[in-house]
Amino acid sequence: MLRSLFAGISGLRVNQMMLDVTGNNIANANTVGFKSSSTVFEDTLSQMLTGAAAANANRGGTNPIQVGLGVQLAATNTDFTQGSTESTGRATDLMIQGDGMFVTTQGAEQLYTRAGAFTFDNTGALVTPTGNRVMGYALDSSVTPSVPTGGLIPVTLDTSALNPPVPPGVNLTSYNIGSDGKLTGVFDDGVQRDMAQIAIADFNNPMGLEKVGETSYRESSNSGAATVGVAGQGRNGTIVGGALEMSNVDLAAEFTNLILAQRGFQASSKVITTSDQVLQDLVNIKQ
Repeated sequence: MLRSLFAGISGLRVNQMMLDVTGNNIANANTVGFKSSSTVFEDTLSQMLTGAAAANANRGGTNPIQVGLGVQLAATNTDFTQGSTESTGRATDLMIQGDGMFVTTQGAEQLYTRAGAFTFDNTGALVTPTGNRVMGYALDSSVTPSVPTGGLIPVTLDTSALNPPVPPGVNLTSYNIGSDGKLTGVFDDGVQRDMAQIAIADFNNPMGLEKVGETSYRESSNSGAATVGVAGQGRNGTIVGGALEMSNVDLAAEFTNLILAQRGFQASSKVITTSDQVLQDLVNIKQ
């Protein structure tokens, strides 16, 4: 069989993958916190017809003669550049300005997301639209400023674990979330108390994270371990309340990619058609 036939088939496959990735980007153009992906192609192993030869006293050197065997998908890279800001005015809608991701839990698994469309559930826990709990730190309000203590815990409006404790008969009336991620409660005794601080995670290689759906990611062997801290610490960005980070999909670029993938698919189809015609000519010669 002709090598060009298999090269054309490989071209159909990878350009179809490019169409798949581009279509997914366009479908998520309005998804909160979505990060677009791009495809990277590479050629496959070439068949060696003649190896290279060094020059000697009788003749000069010669280069290798190789014939390519097609193309393959090398990577799908996720673009973690900042998305545009959409102001919502809702206190629980949060956006990270800069690097970092919110830390959430799904059962026993720790996940990470840039989508900050959160709400408080019936237990007072801050959750994602699918019910994953948003994680943070308890705060010791006996010092100024309040400092995180212990490990990660769900961010909640529960006042029973505050340090120092709330006096009996004092109730929470409202709350706000600052740029440092601190959940501050306003109580009916006129005192504001820091209740929790939202955690922010960062990775050495964010593109190594594994997508798990629901605009969330999990740690992988090539992402590096999560460095968990708070907003404004190290490389972590700050938190903007009352706003959401929209998708970073560039529709103009995606429509251009659609055209490129379509033309690549058509060209590979033409290679297969031409190879078929050559094979047909060979059959006719035999007849």
